[in-house]
Amino acid sequence: MTIQTGPSGTALAVANPWALVPPLGNLDAYISAVNRMPMLTLEEEQEFARKLKNDNDLESAGKLVLSHLRLVVSISRQYLGYGLPHGDLIQEGNVGLMKAVKRFDPDHGVRLVSYAMHWIKAEIHEYILKNWRMVKMATTKAQRKLFFNLRSMKQGFKADSAAADAGTHRETLSDSEIDLMASTLKVKREEVIEMETRLSGGDIMLDPSPSDDGEDAFGPIAYLSDANDEPSAMIESRQRDLLASDGIAAALEVLDERSRRIVEERWLNVNDDNSGGMTLHELAAEYGVSAERIRQIEASAMKKMKTALVEYA
Repeated sequence: MTIQTGPSGTALAVANPWALVPPLGNLDAYISAVNRMPMLTLEEEQEFARKLKNDNDLESAGKLVLSHLRLVVSISRQYLGYGLPHGDLIQEGNVGLMKAVKRFDPDHGVRLVSYAMHWIKAEIHEYILKNWRMVKMATTKAQRKLFFNLRSMKQGFKADSAAADAGTHRETLSDSEIDLMASTLKVKREEVIEMETRLSGGDIMLDPSPSDDGEDAFGPIAYLSDANDEPSAMIESRQRDLLASDGIAAALEVLDERSRRIVEERWLNVNDDNSGGMTLHELAAEYGVSAERIRQIEASAMKKMKTALVEYA
């Protein structure tokens, strides 16, 4: 790479426009640099794509990537409203662009710019979903669609409302807007309400701020209740423990010897490998009856034990 310089030594131009974008001090300089990268004609794009596909020519791959960096910058601007760094959005979009170049087939009759948009947006979407909030959200296809469309549709509703009445300002959606959004995106009305609530809320640090120290350190976690020490929960837990020990023992006493052993072998005895007790067929062979008969005895015994447990409680 050669650089032309003026009398004072200041760089004027890069002789090789295909040289990789050098490390720059700020994002604006990077964007300015990629916008000066030459665009490819259809013939050039086809030539480079075939060299990459047939000969694994990495230099051709680099030219395809560099000529479309401005596309990544343009698409990344659409996602600035999520509060994530623009540089990170561009970086993730560049990853998507490289994946698109690797998979691009010039014989399908589609320009790379159209093909790459899907991959660029997919990588940016994945980055936003993983990093937008501490709590992960939008895991299903419908939730992802709602996540990335709710904000833009809500802005459209606000614009219509402002045009109708410049004196009003609403942050929440009306019932009619919720119904319209649910119908348009083919999701449930409740899902629209839940997603709007989650998008409008913020993350709260439960622990005291790192800058706080000493006995005065305080955070939301200090006044959150501990369910384990709640009186009704403690009573319920104690009753559950009694039923699991003394209650089960009392319920087994109402059974005859065969029924008691079948229940114990099926539900209470565990092998060393945690594989459970005896099977219906094993018990059937021992008692000389069918497996169905053992199942009937087991079902009858369970009903008797349930009645005994209710009386015990």
